[in-house]
Amino acid sequence: MEKFFKLNEHGTDVRTEIVAGVTTFLSMVYILAVNPSLLAASGLDSAAVFTATAVSAAFATLIMAFYANYPVALASGMGLNAYFSFSVCIPMAEAGIQDPWKIALTAVFVEGIIFVLLSFTNFREKLVNDVPQNLKYGITAGIGLFIVIIGLKGAGIVTADPATLVTMGTVKSPQFILALIGFVIIALLVHYNVKGAVLIGILSTWILGMIAQATGWYQVNIEAEAFSLYPVFSAKNLIPHAPTLFAFNFKWIGENLIEFIVITFSFLFVDLFDTVGTLIGVASKGNLLDENGNLPRAKQALMSDALGTIAGACLGTSTVTSFVESSAGVASGGRTGLTSLTTAVLFILALFFSPIFLAIPAFATTPALVYVGLLMLSAIKNVNFEDNIADTVSGFLAIVMMPFTYSIANGIMFGMLSWVILKILTKKANEIAPVMWVSAILFVIRLITLGLGIGFH
Repeated sequence: MEKFFKLNEHGTDVRTEIVAGVTTFLSMVYILAVNPSLLAASGLDSAAVFTATAVSAAFATLIMAFYANYPVALASGMGLNAYFSFSVCIPMAEAGIQDPWKIALTAVFVEGIIFVLLSFTNFREKLVNDVPQNLKYGITAGIGLFIVIIGLKGAGIVTADPATLVTMGTVKSPQFILALIGFVIIALLVHYNVKGAVLIGILSTWILGMIAQATGWYQVNIEAEAFSLYPVFSAKNLIPHAPTLFAFNFKWIGENLIEFIVITFSFLFVDLFDTVGTLIGVASKGNLLDENGNLPRAKQALMSDALGTIAGACLGTSTVTSFVESSAGVASGGRTGLTSLTTAVLFILALFFSPIFLAIPAFATTPALVYVGLLMLSAIKNVNFEDNIADTVSGFLAIVMMPFTYSIANGIMFGMLSWVILKILTKKANEIAPVMWVSAILFVIRLITLGLGIGFH
């Protein structure tokens, strides 16, 4: 352990690394409940998604452990899974396309291959450096709002209304009340620095739901998608469900190349900022950056999420990316890949507890989604609304267009386009980096294709 992970060199030991790995796992294991719930909306089988989520997380995290030697864990990314279901699959299904999740998985697969190629270059790091700070923070805050509205919708706290677009749901429903109680539980646990606060909040909400079902307050109604909250334990259920392997639709690509490019391009931009931003943030917290503020072995770390994304697509789940919750493990002393190795092993063990995770209802994951949204929305404090007009408007549009158009890609698109256009109109075109020119051109093409009825909102 010492020789491979260089524990002494990083000022740590085996016990500290294992504790840090457990802490990271407890901080992010909620993804095993949330991801199957979100991707089920795309048409994927939730049990298969659970297996794919756990295996791809373990696979990518092991690569991070042994290849990059960083205390960073990976799994299907929040925001990316929402984009997969709600911005790609559901609109395609409404357009009459059969099994749109196969097309989305194909796009994730192609995205992973592109990222493997880009990981050999400095493109991803350069993109993050060249994108204006206001826009980066605006994108993060906008994704936070988008995740919140998805969570609130899942518990019926926010519902559709023909007159006002959205309105508050039925206050007396158990889903509404228990989801809010769960969020308060998470908030209190975070206040008292309890490890695994998000997971405890989910489990507490679920347990309260089972009590509500036992007392008759929560009524099982399959037609209303109010399923039984009791887990079913059997020898068969304890065996991991087979994932959806290699469910790609390359035939559709050949017939709809422009639409596929639009979808894949959107996945690229939704994912592009996640890993680099998370890696830098976690590395900074653990004093792992060099004297110039750069991340050593950045290419190896970026390769971890690229290979994880390919594996995830082959197994049947959305884009795999580095989790900011890894900072919890770093705060506990994790400094090397041994922390990641510990987290990966726990993801494998979690495979045999699928009856628990799959019985957790959508309203019990609402507290987690809302809290993660809160964390991401906190980036808004770094947005400078008194900066030059291009930076101000781009950050603002990135924030508001995501929840109001129900699309992460739209927020990124309007944010980037507005920045480039305003830089040109204010005679500051010389400040536009090449990567921003390329991004703007690609988004203009996307707008044109949408205007012609090609692609999906």
